[in-house]
Parts: sequence; C-alpha cells; structure tokens
Amino acid sequence: MSKIFLDNLEEHVALTDKMSEIQESVQHAAQILAETVLNGGKIMLCGNGGSAADCQHIAAEFVGRFINNRDPIAALALTTDSSALTCIGNDYSYDTIFSRQVLGLGQSADSLIGISTSGNSKNVLNAIDEANHVGMKTIGLLGKGGGEIANNCDVDIIIPSSSTARIQEMHILVGHTLVGIVESFINSNR
Repeated sequence: MSKIFLDNLEEHVALTDKMSEIQESVQHAAQILAETVLNGGKIMLCGNGGSAADCQHIAAEFVGRFINNRDPIAALALTTDSSALTCIGNDYSYDTIFSRQVLGLGQSADSLIGISTSGNSKNVLNAIDEANHVGMKTIGLLGKGGGEIANNCDVDIIIPSSSTARIQEMHILVGHTLVGIVESFINSNR
C-alpha cells in the first residue's frame, strides 16, 4: 500500500517541477481577474465532479478571504444551485446547465473560469462560448493538452499532464495562486 502513496508523490513532484511552464498564463489570468474586480464585475466558475468542488473552493476563497483580511470579492460557483442545475438539465439538457446560468447572471464586466481536466466538458465549453458572446473575459483551467476548450478562452491554463488526479492537484494550486495574486493586487490598489 505505501508504494501507491510514494508513486503518487513521485508523480506529483515531477509535475510540480514542470509547472513553471504555465507561469505566464497564470499571471495573465490573474490580471484579468483583478481587472474584473476593480471594474465592479464578478468571477463565475463552472466545472464537473472534482472540478465542481474546485469551483466552490475557489469561489469561497474569493468571497471569504485567502491570506489577508479584505473586502469580499464577488465570486459565484455555478455548480452549487441544485434547483437551477436540475431544472436546466431536465428542461433543456445537461450540456446547458452552466451556459443558461451565464446567460441569466453574467454581464460583460464579469469573468468566467471554466475548469475541465480533459478540456472536453461540453457544458463547460458551452458556458465559455456563452460568456464570450456576452463579452465576458474567459479563462480555461484545463489538462490533457487543453482539449476542445483550448483556444476558446482569453487565457488557457493547461496543466502539462494526462493524469486526472495530478491535474486536479495542480488546479487547486493554480486556484490558490490566482486568489492570492488578485487579493494582493486589490489590497495594493484600494
């Protein structure tokens, strides 16, 4: 059993060593999010499964606090309203559960972070397409080469791995980094 842990740890460390490859994308995404907040917009997030949990985690860090006490940052995980999700899924389709919310709640001053380990989640791609149509800034937090979602966002942050578990581990690292940069930027500009 301990071999599984050590193998996972070895894979994690090897991927951590490659993460500097995406630094520029992370910085660009943080700049977009900071500008969104400074311009009175909100940050919306969507994803499925573990990525849905990451959406909630990251949104909570923005609204609550991450490192420093500060005013709340408007952020909304589109994964949390079970009535909206089941209504939209039932009346339209699962592929539209996020895009309908973007259409109903999103404005051009807002940003959307779409999280997909495969880069191929149809409902996340549809949300990004709708956000682009509304005039929102879009960020893809992806893996496995970026999939269909890559090149549909203002910024693609593609974790250089094909392992879902390792991608998810790095997604939360990137999420924490984005919140930390935005929090620091907001504190220094208010």
